[in-house]
Amino acid sequence: MAEQLQDKIAVVTGASRGIGRGIALELASRGAAVVVNYQKNADAANTLVSEIEGAGGKALAVQADVSTEEGANALIKTAVDTYGKIDILVNNAGTTRDNVIMLMGVEDFDAVINTNLRSTWLCSKAAVRAMMRKRYGRIINITSISGIVGNGGQTNYSASKAGIIGLTKALAREVSSRNVTVNAVAPGFVLTDLTANLPEDIAKKLNENIPLGRWGSIEDVAKATAFLATDDASYITGHVLVVDGGLAM
Repeated sequence: MAEQLQDKIAVVTGASRGIGRGIALELASRGAAVVVNYQKNADAANTLVSEIEGAGGKALAVQADVSTEEGANALIKTAVDTYGKIDILVNNAGTTRDNVIMLMGVEDFDAVINTNLRSTWLCSKAAVRAMMRKRYGRIINITSISGIVGNGGQTNYSASKAGIIGLTKALAREVSSRNVTVNAVAPGFVLTDLTANLPEDIAKKLNENIPLGRWGSIEDVAKATAFLATDDASYITGHVLVVDGGLAM
């Protein structure tokens, strides 16, 4: 497994913590050099780079606000300038600003759409140029079951994640002739720093709705993402891999 992504260059957006961090570690463990994108938390990004390098891998931390065209272009340019190419792009950067629609401000809607959906489009647009020239590429977009079944109090988040699914399918059709695949991973309830402190009664109630009887782990999502980045998934494109323990069945 460690050789699956040998000599591959991967960019992971929003990689300083949570699911993005787990994906970066998994890709690195399989041999990829990883560009660790972050927006604000330089210490966390540099700690991750040190961890990857300490395990014998290659990594580079790059600050960029990928919800802006300048930031997305600069991130991909840095990867190509440093390593000569980009093979894998994982669009993971995301945020939430939850509220019922009657209380949600326009600025909260725009912030989530920009961070989640706009960044995916911008980074994909920048990366596709380099991938198509090399006639090889793997783009994996992190969406959510909220984009499939919806979630009350998350009209902005659900809309952004549903948009990512549509973007994935449309882009897969555009670039398939150049051996570039585009897929999405849709996590369900995943144990992260943000969800670890949920009240026990709420966590128990959510757990009861999951057929497999447990929340997912960061590693569950990371391994699914890494699979789509390997040549084992070379005949899969335009697909949404749902990693949710059966929740959205």
